[in-house]
Amino acid sequence: MTRMPPVPVTALPRVQDRMSFLYLEHCVVHREDGALTARNDQGTIRVPAASLVAVFLGPGTSVSHQAMSLLGECGTTAVWVGERGVRYYAHGRSLATSTRLLVEQAARVSSPQKRLRVAREMYCMRFSGESVDGLTMQQLRGREGARVREVYRENSRRTGVAWTRRDYRADDFEASDPINQALSAAHAALYGVVHGVIVSLGCSPGLGFVHTGHERSFVYDVADLYKAETTIPIAFDVVAEGMEDLAGTTRRRVRDKIFELRIIERTVKDIHRLLEVEESDDLSANVISLWDYQRRAVAGGVNYAEEDEEEADG
Repeated sequence: MTRMPPVPVTALPRVQDRMSFLYLEHCVVHREDGALTARNDQGTIRVPAASLVAVFLGPGTSVSHQAMSLLGECGTTAVWVGERGVRYYAHGRSLATSTRLLVEQAARVSSPQKRLRVAREMYCMRFSGESVDGLTMQQLRGREGARVREVYRENSRRTGVAWTRRDYRADDFEASDPINQALSAAHAALYGVVHGVIVSLGCSPGLGFVHTGHERSFVYDVADLYKAETTIPIAFDVVAEGMEDLAGTTRRRVRDKIFELRIIERTVKDIHRLLEVEESDDLSANVISLWDYQRRAVAGGVNYAEEDEEEADG
């Protein structure tokens, strides 16, 4: 196969214009030009790689080097999953060549005052109609815990599925009861999509505002904004209906709900809102600057030796 040059970032679909995710299992994954191919005994399917935010690779998948190269070129996140949940994330290049959002994210994480302001904004986005002015992080956590507990209880009453508490083991998926298994499968799907959006925008998955100390702290922060209307009710519905393929059914319904509620587009808007960057700002400008503590940035590709000599002579 002739090696194709990488597609320019500017020619790739924006992350908010992409589909959510594709789940594959028991197949061989390869590439054919700009398409991802999945082949098994029943035939071959072809999907434009640049149309996806994430590809979930389930049990029994074999992935070629060319397929992974294509995902990387298209800025599509690959997520290795199994019966026991998510195992590994890998992502390609960012769709933004500017670090504007990343710089703003780092600045807010590094300032306790700005970080608290973002955490309060996140709470308001999840639970409208409450004033959080003046609340500390400890007080925010207390309120958030009470509200989330009520979300679980409400879905339990609505569906008749018994609920005690969130209880799962990351190393043993089947050790949990059905509702916790469904929740784990639903959340994993949402995390994969949110992770794909975050890295596509050039942000860091690890720089969280509420969550901290984990490589996907910001993923958990952002995903929490949507759980009450997506993954939690879906998990309770699937268990209430007694579906045999619990994880698979849950995953498909999360995929459909993400599309229905335009979660990808909302995630892009919400990240810009939290970091106080206008969506209209050009994040594709391919300009390399040099840091300067007085002027913040100066042009790159310039020899500043003469400037240094003039300052020394003065």
